[in-house]
Amino acid sequence: MPCSIDVKNLSKSFGHICAVDGVSFTAYPSQIIALLGPNGAGKSTLMNMIAGFLSQTSGSVEIFGKNNEQYPIETKKKLGFLPEGAPLYADMSVESFLNYMAKLKSSTKNEVKRVMALANIEQVAKQKIETLSKGYKRRVGFAVSVLGNPPILLLDEPTDGLDPNQKAHMLGLIKDMSKDKTIIISTHLLDEAEDIATRIMIMNKGKIKVDGDLDAIMKQTRTNSLENAFIKVTR
Repeated sequence: MPCSIDVKNLSKSFGHICAVDGVSFTAYPSQIIALLGPNGAGKSTLMNMIAGFLSQTSGSVEIFGKNNEQYPIETKKKLGFLPEGAPLYADMSVESFLNYMAKLKSSTKNEVKRVMALANIEQVAKQKIETLSKGYKRRVGFAVSVLGNPPILLLDEPTDGLDPNQKAHMLGLIKDMSKDKTIIISTHLLDEAEDIATRIMIMNKGKIKVDGDLDAIMKQTRTNSLENAFIKVTR
């Protein structure tokens, strides 16, 4: 099976700080990869480079065989990205904002209706974004990321700010969508990773320390739980 994401020796430095240090991995369709790590591990920086929103210091990212720096428009069309603190136009209504984003992505009004239903935000469609709760704003950002039904989703803390019911809905959506997509989520919630991920990568100090399914992670770290594995590789 051809890979959807191929990351090779990817690094990013900010002055003397190396945020991502020689990361390599491949990802395939139907995988849900949970990217774990403490604050400052490099998770968000890595996702921003894969999405093409941040240039790398060295290394490469290929999306379905295309280099994301050489083919930025073509590769971005294959990606849906929910960044941390996703930018939203606060003075626009939810529906107007999604229609605007749909035009930028050459999507249709029917596609806007589809993603609003998917994100369960139809009841706030006419409200200004500035009036929404943190959870609803996160769901609007999620709706933008799935416009056009891209085959790769990069979701940075997708359940941040959601109440338990909203969180369960979001995790269920991610599971359902993984049937024909590659999905990478970053999260601080270990139970979330255990619940939905088919593969777990734990980062620390810019490097991927362990990579595999839950059983493989515990074998690699000689521990009996994901929590203990996380503590061991990030201490």
